[in-house]
Amino acid sequence: MIPLTWFIGLGLILFMIGVAGVLLRKNIIIVLMSIELMLNSVNINLVAFSYYLDDIRGQIFAIFTITVAAAEVAVALGILIALVRNRRVLNSDDMDSLKG
Repeated sequence: MIPLTWFIGLGLILFMIGVAGVLLRKNIIIVLMSIELMLNSVNINLVAFSYYLDDIRGQIFAIFTITVAAAEVAVALGILIALVRNRRVLNSDDMDSLKG
């Protein structure tokens, strides 16, 4: 059986990669993917703790988190596509105006 610390370590590594992607990258699609990576690392930890504690609530919460993340991606991609069509830019530094 794989020890719990390996799952926590995997979740930590994925979360730190996601944080680095959010903080260091300028492309909005990369930033969105990094946020999803951070959410998935949290889901790994939820499922691992749920398994080791013999409680189903962590797995149920992970399913809800996946559902919310899917809705968030759908809305964010819709906004992103509209923004790219209007401003023709994917760089987050160039998107400083919220005027219509």
